Amino acid sequence: MSEMRFDTYYAYDDLTRHLHALAAKRPDLVSVESIGASYENRNIWCATVTNSATGPADEKPAFWIDGNIHATEVSASTACLYFLHKLITRYGIDEQITRCLDTRAFYIVPRLNPDGPELIFADNPRAVRSSVRPYPFDEEPIEGLRPTDIDGNGRVLSMRIPDPLGVWKEHADDPRVMVRRDADEVGGRYFRLLPEGLIENYDGVTLTVQHSKEGLDLNRNYPIEWRTEGEQHGAGPFPTSEPEVRAAVEFITSHPNITGGVAFHTFSGVLLRPYGTHADDTLPAEDLWTFQAIGAKGKAITGYPDISVFHDFKYHPKEVITGVFDDWLYDHLGVYAWTVEIWSPQRQAGITEYKYIDWFREHPDADELTLMKWNDEKLGGKGWVAWQPFDHPQLGPLEIGGWDNRHCFRNPPPEFLEKEVALFPEWLLWQALISPRLTLHSFEATPLSEGVWRLRLVVDNEGWLPTYVTKKALERKACRGVIAELELPEGAALQTGKTRTDLGQLEGRAYQSAAGFGWVADTTSHRAKAEWVVTGVAGQTLRVKARHDRAGVVRAEVVLA
Repeated sequence: MSEMRFDTYYAYDDLTRHLHALAAKRPDLVSVESIGASYENRNIWCATVTNSATGPADEKPAFWIDGNIHATEVSASTACLYFLHKLITRYGIDEQITRCLDTRAFYIVPRLNPDGPELIFADNPRAVRSSVRPYPFDEEPIEGLRPTDIDGNGRVLSMRIPDPLGVWKEHADDPRVMVRRDADEVGGRYFRLLPEGLIENYDGVTLTVQHSKEGLDLNRNYPIEWRTEGEQHGAGPFPTSEPEVRAAVEFITSHPNITGGVAFHTFSGVLLRPYGTHADDTLPAEDLWTFQAIGAKGKAITGYPDISVFHDFKYHPKEVITGVFDDWLYDHLGVYAWTVEIWSPQRQAGITEYKYIDWFREHPDADELTLMKWNDEKLGGKGWVAWQPFDHPQLGPLEIGGWDNRHCFRNPPPEFLEKEVALFPEWLLWQALISPRLTLHSFEATPLSEGVWRLRLVVDNEGWLPTYVTKKALERKACRGVIAELELPEGAALQTGKTRTDLGQLEGRAYQSAAGFGWVADTTSHRAKAEWVVTGVAGQTLRVKARHDRAGVVRAEVVLA
């Protein structure tokens, strides 16, 4: 098959072929498995990426990456595929990638929701929020405007209808641009704006827009502060009720070596961190500081602002969103998790001083002119479609046109796609490389008397993060300490110590003071030791294994002499 390209978007079958082709190209680095099936029984593919010659993935610290939980956000899949492609094509060439795959692992799910995006790639495209499963009712809507392509150009645009009570008017400097009329304005030419579509059971007077019967939002279905339909639309009948979310939750919880995660979404051009429901001062201070450090690194690499969902990304100042991936991963499992919203049309156009979600509620008319200039000069005019007369069967003469949201807002235009997703690999690698990692300091046998030896095992955490990763993990008792296990050959016997010993948690360097004054003392809190006294025969080999759910596994052996 042809080489993977990053100036196009892939439907499920093509994505599947490319994913398996990458695994076939480097079976020493990549394996692909299905972690479950979607509502329509499509496989949810997960690529495990590590250098298998240096040990299996489940014995190394690992990092989770997924994308495309929301149906229209197909560039999220591309970000995952691009990162996977870079890992395997640059291994052995790029020092950071090589070191990372030799010592860590990635679990990458490019398309967590395989069903919804297929509607985007259909001949007559249709957009749903997430899953295609009908919810909360298995009934077709019976009235209201149904968004659809009615002029046959393959796009669902906008309709503008002349209306003296309309909210919108043409901008004085560019009649293509629609802006709101002033609060006290009368006597002009005004319009009503609606999505392109047909109206079912139209009474000739009232207009409403149909809600899709596929009302699920899979990123409300995670088991963190989940709420019912009456409290939050689209969260499903119970936490992890949906097969896509259940597959992710079961995989992640059965892989305790996962030390962090990123979910790719679109759009806004921001790095979002927990919580979505609580202020920053509710986090353990050390966790907040570390989130801020990870975010600052991400901003330096990608240019995307790192922000708190609660403080800077709420859809309404009095409302919160619950049941989301990053809150669940951090709060329940105690690892650092992020949601990346790919692509900012505003920033691409040169609008830099704006407040994300708030911009859609209120912004200056000048921003609309700036966006139109960007369309004309950078998009070659392809983001905006000229208003064309159309005789609507129910509304009469109107015009169809406006922004092609699918082309330039929801995802990057294809010619901008690779440049945008290329921003993230360095940050993803960095997050994996700061994870805790257990290493062997020494394993020695010292003779005490005839046939008696003292064994000493010393292990270190070489990672920047502590073995437990977050203070929240300690609070949740999400992982136990380093476990040392001694293996005795036949004829050897243990005199003191235990064959299995919990050595506790090991610190990293994350909380080191930035000021190296005289009162700073660098202790060995990153190190632990275990000691045993054994009897045996010279020449016997004794083996030990030290393991930590998150920091990995080390093995060592010593010959009695």
